[in-house]
Amino acid sequence: MSVKMLHTCIRVMDLEKSLKFYKEALGLIETRRKEFPEHKFSLVYLSNEIGGYEIELTYNYDVEKPYELGNGFSHIAVEAVDLEGMREKHISLGYEVTPLKGLPGTKPSYYFVTDPDGYKVEVIRAK
Repeated sequence: MSVKMLHTCIRVMDLEKSLKFYKEALGLIETRRKEFPEHKFSLVYLSNEIGGYEIELTYNYDVEKPYELGNGFSHIAVEAVDLEGMREKHISLGYEVTPLKGLPGTKPSYYFVTDPDGYKVEVIRAK
């Protein structure tokens, strides 16, 4: 038996700020949106032009303080053909960006950029 991966949900404090990050920093596009005003939340799904897998931004209207990310969740990962170019773009956009890193004994092949809610996105060099 196999499963199809559908989406990863992350809760956000400022929907517009988060949409700007995922569209501007990663080139994702909004694929659909579901509004539930009577229940005071919105769901916005983002993907790339390939589609198939989405990030679900969940915006709860009445949250007053940032979500606790905890110590179990680590990051979302994406692939970039031009790793250095993407990193420079993220720096120029003013996002929090780590130095290029590599696993022990390997050349630098990834870095992390942080979204407005503190979620880390690992950007990995395409093979």
